[in-house]
Amino acid sequence: MNPRRIFVALTLAFLVSGASTWLVARRISRPAEPQLRPDARYAAPSRALGAGEVLKADNIEMVAWPSSDPLEGTFTQTSDLIGREILFPLSKGQPILDRDLSAPGSGTGLAGKIPDGMRAVALRSDEVVGVAGFLVPGSHLDVLVTYRSDRSPEPVTATVLQNAVVIAAGQQIEPDPVGKPAAVTVVTLLLTPEESARAVLASTQGAIHFVLRNGGDASRTHDTAILLSQLSADAPAAGRVPIHTASPTPATPKRHEIETILGGGASGDAQPAARPEGGPRQ
Repeated sequence: MNPRRIFVALTLAFLVSGASTWLVARRISRPAEPQLRPDARYAAPSRALGAGEVLKADNIEMVAWPSSDPLEGTFTQTSDLIGREILFPLSKGQPILDRDLSAPGSGTGLAGKIPDGMRAVALRSDEVVGVAGFLVPGSHLDVLVTYRSDRSPEPVTATVLQNAVVIAAGQQIEPDPVGKPAAVTVVTLLLTPEESARAVLASTQGAIHFVLRNGGDASRTHDTAILLSQLSADAPAAGRVPIHTASPTPATPKRHEIETILGGGASGDAQPAARPEGGPRQ
């Protein structure tokens, strides 16, 4: 065999093998192209919306959102949002979440802010005892009532509610953006049904007073009633107004003496007998 032909054949085989190895290695080392996922589309405000506004078709738009970062509680159809009230301010293009809206069918305004099982009760006071206008939605307060009772000739002040939350001050259901206080005479509180009954009853007995407290203070004190005489520095420590309940004294039954007549004369040995009032005489 011709050595020259053998050399050429080996050279060609080497070149073909090297080229094949290079192509395979390049294909393996090339990073795989990422599989693009389509963006999700969520409903969002078409403009900045404030708390209390009602969603309509003209203030809702669909925005793209990365599918790699999904959000819970979003809406993919604008028809699911129309008519619902916004509870918190929303920016343009910010996906609307279910927690940002009032419950479906709860209506608009104050009713949409009342949680299940709670009630909104309005109490009237004057500007002075209303903490000089510093009661705003979200404030925490105690409610006191001053009244007169048949059990005491002195005026009495008692705490009827503790750590109640203000849901509206006058007709304002949101705090002022700049923190400006407003003088109001009617405050709406968020209460349980039992607390609502206490508040309504207290409002019919005397003057209502609001006592502002720290929003982080959830402590409760013992219910006490303060008498007018206890305002003196020498007065004993304040305590509960004593309640005296008189026990009725049982009435003594009436008794009657009966004398028995035998043979036209009185019997000296006759024993007196007792009969109830109204019984037959012998």
